Amino acid sequence: MFLTAAYTTVGYDFTYIFLFLGIAIVSYIVQANLKRKFEQYSKMPIGMTGRDIAIKMLHDNGIYDVKVTSTPGMLTDHYNPATKTVNLSEGVYNSASIAAAAVAAHECGHALQHAMAYAPLKMRSALVPIVQFSSSIMSWVLLIGIITIQSMPQLLLAGIILFATTTLFSFITLPVEIDASRRALTWLQITGITNSQNHKYATAALRSAAYTYVVAALSSLATLLYYVMIYLNRRD
Repeated sequence: MFLTAAYTTVGYDFTYIFLFLGIAIVSYIVQANLKRKFEQYSKMPIGMTGRDIAIKMLHDNGIYDVKVTSTPGMLTDHYNPATKTVNLSEGVYNSASIAAAAVAAHECGHALQHAMAYAPLKMRSALVPIVQFSSSIMSWVLLIGIITIQSMPQLLLAGIILFATTTLFSFITLPVEIDASRRALTWLQITGITNSQNHKYATAALRSAAYTYVVAALSSLATLLYYVMIYLNRRD
């Protein structure tokens, strides 16, 4: 019944299928490229570990109330504004490489944003509880909304609104991540931690990471438009 309703509302338009397949392929390529570059740049030595880089960048910018910790996993690095911690994956925390330097400085870039009350970061942080709530129920709301679209279209509309909050979150994330990378690269260059020969690799590593956020945002937008089209075409 669910498939029948979905096919009817989109009028057998396989454009959506091709679109999602295209995004999935691009996402795979971007993720594979990020992993490959991280592994490649992790073999390029530098004089400080990721932990040392993070502490120095924080202190150079007058930030002493943020802790630098190690977290399990690969590419699990993140800054937590709630606990004021820069959490570096094991491969970054203990590694003295270009990749580790770039990632550690990037996460400290978020700490700088937090300290300076960077508006997009504040907006993203404010959206976190809303997105967590939306993510917990929207799949079921959308599913039931599509099945009952002819008798209760308001339910699908509610699901679309819930999904729209996650899409908004994805797009707000873009300037946050790009700005953190800009701060990181500027600091790495000014302090001389990277030089004219290896700075381009730090730039390439962070650019590859940024592409994953771009693809995620576009994928979320495409999915949102898919549900919107189902809702608009419900009487066709």
